[in-house]
Amino acid sequence: MTSLATDNLAELIRKKQQVLLQLRDIGLKQQHAVDSADTSGLLQLLGAKQHLIAALQLVERHLRPFQAEDPEQRVWRSAQDRQACAKRAEECNQLLKEVMDLERQQELRMVEHRDRVAARLKQAGTAQRAVGAYAQQRSPQPRTPMLDSGPASTSIDLTSNSH
Repeated sequence: MTSLATDNLAELIRKKQQVLLQLRDIGLKQQHAVDSADTSGLLQLLGAKQHLIAALQLVERHLRPFQAEDPEQRVWRSAQDRQACAKRAEECNQLLKEVMDLERQQELRMVEHRDRVAARLKQAGTAQRAVGAYAQQRSPQPRTPMLDSGPASTSIDLTSNSH
């Protein structure tokens, strides 16, 4: 059985679908990590997602030559193979849309989380300054004497010259 170019096309579409399914699954896990403020888990997911994005880019590069072709001129093993590939390609488009929507939602959530943390840090800084100012007022200040005693060696002559 000879291999047709459309066999390669169908395989590439299948790989694309697998990668997109994995990206969607990681996106859902990422959503949970963002919501629960699990920074460590989020970083692991982002690393895994980066590998999948690279895999998707590779598949897309291999698909590029097919995009220049006239779909009607392609030779398929059967009409069913062509329909199955077309259906899978449409599912890929839907999955890509889902992944992109998840990304947008998560970006908004992360920005909201960042803003909440920044507000808490600002409040903590304000509270710390207030505590510092209060502590400064409560600390004993050096007292100034009410009367100036002057130099200690001075004496007043209280004797009288009258007899």
